[in-house]
Amino acid sequence: MDILIAEDDRTSATVLSETLRRMGHRVTATPDGLDAWSRFQDIPPDVVITDWIMPGMDGLELCQRIRSHHTQRYPYILILTALTGKERFLEGMDAGADDYLTKPFDPDELAARLRVAERILGLTEEVRRLEGLLPICSYCKRIRDQADRWTTIESYITERCDASFTHSICPSCYQTEVEMKLGEMTGG
Repeated sequence: MDILIAEDDRTSATVLSETLRRMGHRVTATPDGLDAWSRFQDIPPDVVITDWIMPGMDGLELCQRIRSHHTQRYPYILILTALTGKERFLEGMDAGADDYLTKPFDPDELAARLRVAERILGLTEEVRRLEGLLPICSYCKRIRDQADRWTTIESYITERCDASFTHSICPSCYQTEVEMKLGEMTGG
């Protein structure tokens, strides 16, 4: 997975980066939340691992910005911090983190949590793909919407975007539909 680290302590960032690389991940380490936010906007990673307390932008604000920023794929966020306690954990989750791990981290526990991240990312990708499928009638070409109503393709699309339609007849349909009906009407 592509992992972005936001960690202001150079030693902690190096240890974490090397541990993740040994696990087979691609790692980008940044020295603070501001730099991590900038990198995130350029190329969103699969996972963000952020410290809580950093200069400029702390880990909670980074979580909140990531969650308010629309990306095509869901980014998994793990807070890795020395701060402990139920209140801190809940505050991190409320800010948008998916997981919380305290320092010093255990590499086996980190690896297990990243396997969970991988499963969740896989499931969110599957849901995104399935949401992109439109149930369409094979005969009339109407689409079933989320309220289980059948509507025309034109109605479905114009309700969801700025598209508008004009109607025409393609050459193949002209031959098989229009010419045939004209022939029937004229007796030909």
